[in-house]
Amino acid sequence: MRIALFVTCVNDLMFPDTGKAVVTVLERLGHQVEFPLDQTCCGQMHANSGYRAETLPLVDNFVRTFSAYDAIVAPSASCVAMVRESYPRLAPSPALESVASRTFELSEFLVDRLGVTDVGARFPHRVTYHPTCHGLRMLRLGDRPRQLLEAVEGLTLSPLSGAEECCGFGGTFALKNPGVSGAMLADKCAAVCDTGAEYLAAADNSCLTHIGGGLSRSSAPVTPIHYAQILASR
Repeated sequence: MRIALFVTCVNDLMFPDTGKAVVTVLERLGHQVEFPLDQTCCGQMHANSGYRAETLPLVDNFVRTFSAYDAIVAPSASCVAMVRESYPRLAPSPALESVASRTFELSEFLVDRLGVTDVGARFPHRVTYHPTCHGLRMLRLGDRPRQLLEAVEGLTLSPLSGAEECCGFGGTFALKNPGVSGAMLADKCAAVCDTGAEYLAAADNSCLTHIGGGLSRSSAPVTPIHYAQILASR
């Protein structure tokens, strides 16, 4: 199976270790992963801000860049939701629909496509998990990330109160509605701290950055981490 890493902008520019973690996990399971150098932003920010004309070239580039691969795997529920849910509405075509159907968030690829929950990881820490909105409501990841975390040796998974509530990031929402966003963030940070966890895991580094900022400003002893990095740990 030819697997391509769709690393996403945020991870490529700010959290490259998350992309490396995806490669580590898949290679540990015996798969070869390629990184197509022509990949760019998926266009989510453009589309969500109303710039459809500026989004379409990015959609076309995604299809050209990833069309030869059997599977496209990304450590971002948000960007995968953009490809699978928004692309077909923006520029429907058989080629696009084919590529979109082969694009997966990491947990659904591992659990649904490979049939794997134990990836041989070890992480002896207390962790809580925040299900990000796009993964929860658009991809419907369900408990797939939790299944993977629960199988990690030494990891104690603490339940998060109000886990399904948005953290307040929402991309440009946090910029346009800072007051509401900040209040939602405060509630989420309080819930995270109540778990007693050392680490907060999630499927999107964008949300982790938002929550991590709130935790840092209050000097909370909780470290945000993408769950792929936990799965890559030994």
